[in-house]
Amino acid sequence: MTTPNSERPDVSAALPAAWNPVEHEEKLYEGWVDAGYFTADSGSDKPGYSIVLPPPNVTGSLHMGHALDHTLMDTLTRRKRMQGFEVLWLPGMDHAGIATQTIVEKQLAAEGTSRAELGREGFIERVWQWKAESGGTIAGQMRRLGDGVDWSRDRFTMDEGLSRAVQTIFKQMYDDGLIYRAERLVNWSPTLQTAISDIEVKYDDVDGELVSFRYGSLDDAQPHIVVATTRMETMLGDTAIAVHPDDERYRDLVGVELDHPFLDRKIPVIADDYVDPEFGSGAVKITPAHDPNDFAIGQRHGLPMITIMNKTAVIEGTGTAFDGLDRFAARVAVREALAEQGRIVKEVRPYQHSVGHSERSGEPIEPRLSMQWWVSVEALAKAAGDAVRDGDTVIHPKSQEPRWFDWVDDMHDWTISRQLWWGHRIPIWYGPDGEVECFGPDETAPAGWEQDPDVLDTWFSSGLWPFSTMGWPERTADIDKFYPTSVLVTGYDILFFWVARMMMFGAYVGKLAHSGFGERGEARVPFADVFLHGLVRDEHGRKMSKSKGNGIDPLDWVERFGADALRFTLARGANPGSDISVGESHAQSSRNFATKLFNATKFALMNGAAVADGPRPDAASLTVADRWILSRLDQVLADVDAGFESYEFSKACEALYHFAWDEVCDWYLELSKVQFGEGGERAAQTARVLGEVLDKLLRALHPVMPFVTEVLWKALTGGESVVIAPWPTGSGAEVDADAAQRIDDLRKLITEVRRFRSDQGLKPGQRVAATVDGLEAAGLAPLRSQLDSLARLEAADEGFAATATVEVRLSTGTATVAIDTSGTVDVAAERKRAAKDLAAAEKELAGTTAKLGNEQFLSKAPDAVVAKIKARRELAEAEVERLTAKLAELGAQ
Repeated sequence: MTTPNSERPDVSAALPAAWNPVEHEEKLYEGWVDAGYFTADSGSDKPGYSIVLPPPNVTGSLHMGHALDHTLMDTLTRRKRMQGFEVLWLPGMDHAGIATQTIVEKQLAAEGTSRAELGREGFIERVWQWKAESGGTIAGQMRRLGDGVDWSRDRFTMDEGLSRAVQTIFKQMYDDGLIYRAERLVNWSPTLQTAISDIEVKYDDVDGELVSFRYGSLDDAQPHIVVATTRMETMLGDTAIAVHPDDERYRDLVGVELDHPFLDRKIPVIADDYVDPEFGSGAVKITPAHDPNDFAIGQRHGLPMITIMNKTAVIEGTGTAFDGLDRFAARVAVREALAEQGRIVKEVRPYQHSVGHSERSGEPIEPRLSMQWWVSVEALAKAAGDAVRDGDTVIHPKSQEPRWFDWVDDMHDWTISRQLWWGHRIPIWYGPDGEVECFGPDETAPAGWEQDPDVLDTWFSSGLWPFSTMGWPERTADIDKFYPTSVLVTGYDILFFWVARMMMFGAYVGKLAHSGFGERGEARVPFADVFLHGLVRDEHGRKMSKSKGNGIDPLDWVERFGADALRFTLARGANPGSDISVGESHAQSSRNFATKLFNATKFALMNGAAVADGPRPDAASLTVADRWILSRLDQVLADVDAGFESYEFSKACEALYHFAWDEVCDWYLELSKVQFGEGGERAAQTARVLGEVLDKLLRALHPVMPFVTEVLWKALTGGESVVIAPWPTGSGAEVDADAAQRIDDLRKLITEVRRFRSDQGLKPGQRVAATVDGLEAAGLAPLRSQLDSLARLEAADEGFAATATVEVRLSTGTATVAIDTSGTVDVAAERKRAAKDLAAAEKELAGTTAKLGNEQFLSKAPDAVVAKIKARRELAEAEVERLTAKLAELGAQ
């Protein structure tokens, strides 16, 4: 993997003068693909690890949510590859039925034609043409992000293999009675003229009107009742008025029939527990064919279900003057007609309420009674719930489990038919004598039979994604090796739509005889873990949207800051179930981090840093600084492993960031300069230690920041590629608490001296004469040269006369640095600093004294804790005494 430094060329010269990611990233990525690093081998003896990419729509381009998804999946798969797993990250795209058909229909309209003129076959051919010309945008963007997917297995939900899987499972479920046809209420898009799924409905608050009107007699002494609605036109389809059975106001009206104001129809008053007697008048108009709650009430009470609109949401078939009006015009006309009758009781305008809109076409959806194909989900949903309850699939974070159970335990049957042409056509055929039959992929319908014109919901084919992409229903080497997949990474916002469907289908196909899973024909889940991340929000915590103008194009950040910066920004904020707020300042910080790593590695190479074979040198031969950084390296690697294993990407990234920046770059590199200056074996040993630290640090960072780590690691080690390098592990040595304490004391001492110098206005590079007392007791005597170097001190001569002192409380006492600033000391500033330190010491003394005077605390606290607090009080007492004396001394100057 690595080459001894002496046998390598001058690797530092191979690094550019500065890190400009745009110059390197695309070339590096294509090199990885060409080398086959991402191509999975199903015949490998390595343990398998697999992820299927949630297929983005073929119509789309990557947004920040995608970038987060892809970053986290790539991080997981790169790390597992380094850990010795045979990794498959399988890519693909969704045919996006509604979105794709809409785009192509708009193109046709611009050309002065339509899909009706082309006919079904001609239109489908045109869509495939569009895909070939415009459907590859996302693949190019994935490459810019650095996605380590296996492009040789790229799939599309409409390709031949997946179409076979769709037809196979549809027929099996139809034969099992799990797919049926029925007239029920659906989300209807009048613009697209199709049913749409719940996930394709977006709810927005709109200013509408709430109108209360009167059914029955206009004479208060005669039977009447007041109801309210925001959709006045739907009263044309009213078939009942519901009240709560315990509502005393309406007890005598239950069972009474009231006249409809415009129709020869009696409207009965019924009692139902659904009604909230505290809301409004406590009475609700029931329109079973145009409202989901009313539909359920209508089923319970056997009410007529009257459809009052056609497919384009125009009033039709009511026999009233409102026929021919679109729903919005009818809303006004009905209200005005009721007002003429004197039936309007109250109007609230504007009335803000939530209205569902079609995600694709933008118009308000219309609940509509429609004949559609459905999946009976009761048994399937139970299997999906049991998979989580039994621990076969683990949801991260666990806090999302209750939402999962609420959904799958109360799931309604799923409408799977869409009135479109682009998609998997439903494999149901109708014979000339009324026959209805489902034909599988290897069967042919008799001559003269006609196929159902509808296509399947896109979520039907994407629900098969984890196993259909691996060759199901055939038994394949990929299924044997990589199914079930290891983890699904997705946003919590689609947990109930896509994830639930995959879980249901996975459990179902696992139970089938000859399921394609070989001897593992038992019920199987499609993934072991489900990791749910949050939404990506702007830096103010607002949801990104076009209307707010706060959206961020991830590819723009890639061009400006580099893919590593984008990826690290997103991964650093990612914790299970939590939203992420990002802005340009975060991307700039991540870009600066990449530059910091580049500069650190370049410094190391210039000083002969090397990655030596064999065990780490014995601790006795290492300096305190070397022992400290190696011990910290072991601790950080353990923290990083724990973070990644629990999908706490933020914790792993924070550990790496602060170790690299705060400890390696800010402190160890500065300490190492003194050791390099000693030359000889000490410099060589420092080079080996720095080489090990950077080698393991770069490997640990690689899954998140693949590009800069590839360039730096190869220059440092001479290895082929960090992509296939082994994952770094700790040495197994115990934490070096002694070295950690001594370096902590040294850092504290240097920081205080630097603060004093700054207060006095000394130039950063200006050296001052000083004596230091207390180093021996603190174990810092071996680090005196590092102290002098980093604090810019020099040895005092015989005529030295201290003009100021810096006293720093360390773990084992106080170190005193006496400095000759020869008139540069700002006495007022020094007095202010001493007063601040005294206040802190007095606060510490008061706090520890109070604790030690608390009998309840003393009776419960362990002896070791009490001993520590006593030691802190003694040290605080000494500090108060010392600083009081120092202030008195400064006051005399």
